[in-house]
Amino acid sequence: MLRTFDLILVGVMVAAAAVTYTIKHQSELKLEEVHRLEAEIKLEKDTIDLLKADWALQSQPNRLERLVNNFNGELQLQATPSTSLVHARELPMLKSQVPVPDIADAKAGKPKPKAKPAAPADEDDMATGSVE
Repeated sequence: MLRTFDLILVGVMVAAAAVTYTIKHQSELKLEEVHRLEAEIKLEKDTIDLLKADWALQSQPNRLERLVNNFNGELQLQATPSTSLVHARELPMLKSQVPVPDIADAKAGKPKPKAKPAAPADEDDMATGSVE
């Protein structure tokens, strides 16, 4: 009786040791994965910081002005006239299809306008130079 009980206890101890070893091994693998992911995150953050610094360097106004002056012959850049700038609500396609809220209405907390139903496929709201 005592020998059988001893053998059962030894079997339970071996099983417990095996489970403990397996859990420890899995936790070490997860810890290595966490360290690897942290290293990847740090690398990505460093890359983002480097790209932000590069963007700040590349978009400096005096550098851009110098480039414009150097390549003006090839690019033939011109200033945009103020008459070329429009608000989104002045665009013809947006006016008939998508409601564009006014900035003053948005600041005052007024509700957004309801969308107009789309025009039938055979009708066209836009006047173009095409032949009918």
